[in-house]
Amino acid sequence: MPTLYVVATPIGNLEDISIRALRTLSEVTLIAAEDTRKTRRLLNNYGIKTRLTSYHEHNKDIKLHYLLNHLNSEDLALVSEAGMPGISDPGYELVVAAAQSGIDIVPIPGPSAVVTALAVSGLPADQFVYLGFLPRRKGKRRRLLEQMAEEERTIIAFEAPHRIVATLKDILDVLGERRIAVCRELTKVHEEVFRGTVSESIEHFQKPIGEFTLVIEG
Repeated sequence: MPTLYVVATPIGNLEDISIRALRTLSEVTLIAAEDTRKTRRLLNNYGIKTRLTSYHEHNKDIKLHYLLNHLNSEDLALVSEAGMPGISDPGYELVVAAAQSGIDIVPIPGPSAVVTALAVSGLPADQFVYLGFLPRRKGKRRRLLEQMAEEERTIIAFEAPHRIVATLKDILDVLGERRIAVCRELTKVHEEVFRGTVSESIEHFQKPIGEFTLVIEG
């Protein structure tokens, strides 16, 4: 019976992909990719010629039927732009639909910005709360942070470079001074992990560049 493979891909460094992931991507007949250009660069790096089709936030509804039809007779690999599909990336709807159709779903685990940041943060890692990408609008972002005010577990969230300073200021206003690890460009050439207080991080990141993962003390 055909299988849907949910395949983790590197969050930066192409060498982080697993041998199993490479074998799977080379053996399936189609790869559904959030960003076909980025996935093609990965495949070209390892000499993999498997056909790609786009599957992203803006076409996931209309593409679902096509992908399920493919799974009626052949295996399919699902990949996101980086990391594990379905974790703040497209994939949830396809996994649900495949499960409801009785299709086998096999995870091929690998890189994740969430656990990577947590592991090097220097903050408690036995329990954590993942918020995904924080709301773009200040009011919604502050309301979400207010819900976390009494949270005792470590808090993890993603943020864009053009909002990182405003978000850090909201964290200071709403959650107060506490320890934080601001992880930038994880596994990439300009990787940086800043550990300190929220106030210190605001002072440090005056001209932020890159992708950010925040690990906040509970």
